[in-house]
Amino acid sequence: MPRYLLIIDYNPGVIEAPMDEWAPEELKAHMDYYRVQLRELKESGELVADGALTGLEHAKVVTSDGDTTVVTDGPFAEFKEMLAGFQLIDVDSLERAVEIAAVISAVPGPGGVPLQQPITIRRAMSAAEWEALTPS
Repeated sequence: MPRYLLIIDYNPGVIEAPMDEWAPEELKAHMDYYRVQLRELKESGELVADGALTGLEHAKVVTSDGDTTVVTDGPFAEFKEMLAGFQLIDVDSLERAVEIAAVISAVPGPGGVPLQQPITIRRAMSAAEWEALTPS
């Protein structure tokens, strides 16, 4: 079965208020929604891996020429374009991946309003596809 990466970035969807301005019960409802969805994906066997990432204040950019390594605190893309979390799913089709992404996109925000947060879907290459990229 194909694997798809569902990418959640910091794009707020239709709610502009940052999460640190939400009421505690709104934040709890938001996180509980994710917990339920992830549990259901685990129980169905479709969830391969998931994760949430720390804030950008902890991010580092590493570059190396093979001899010298440089570590910096940026530059970074726009905040709303930075990865916040992900789910790697193993499903029968792109259509199923879209269904799952739609459920994740509807995570509630303030007042229970679905965020309509954009979720990017990218198919992960199989080992054979990766090998095909390597010249013989």
